[in-house]
Amino acid sequence: MPSNRNIPGRKTPIPVPPSGTAHRPHVEYFDIADLTRTDSRGFVHSVDSYHAEPWGLYLVRAADTPPYRYTETWLLPKQSVRVTMHHVNAAHDRDPIYHIYIGNFAKIEPKRWRAEYHYIDIAARNGHVCELHGVDELFAAHAAGHVSAETAQRAFEQATAVVDGIASHDHNFERWLTTQGVTLHWL
Repeated sequence: MPSNRNIPGRKTPIPVPPSGTAHRPHVEYFDIADLTRTDSRGFVHSVDSYHAEPWGLYLVRAADTPPYRYTETWLLPKQSVRVTMHHVNAAHDRDPIYHIYIGNFAKIEPKRWRAEYHYIDIAARNGHVCELHGVDELFAAHAAGHVSAETAQRAFEQATAVVDGIASHDHNFERWLTTQGVTLHWL
């Protein structure tokens, strides 16, 4: 049985998953001037377009995996989320699944952004209960020393705040965002 680690302020210890599942946080870079995205392995991918708003950065690009043809993403620093939708066609899906990733997202230069993912992701579909994934990866990364206790706690609290926010707005992701002054646009 793996040992337990405590996160400050937490009343119960966090179970540590078996070793071998821990990895460092994935980091990506988004270069607006070059219309590129550099993934966590260092591969550079083209981006069709970027659009900046006061609350975040939008990008659309060709999808990496079939059957999807397009991927749209918003980086939202204040909410500590990246939200992505995948499309089979260019037309907007009528019942989209929002893939929400928890992490730190920030502009680091006038035309360059950085994303550091903190393992947890949420699948949200309007009118449905959210699905939370990756908590075990977060705990393993903390146990391996890849993220601090503060980062792990902040990621977990942010993920639960997002799920709670969506649930409290009739399980509607974009309705929750509008209460924070964020109105997203999609293809």
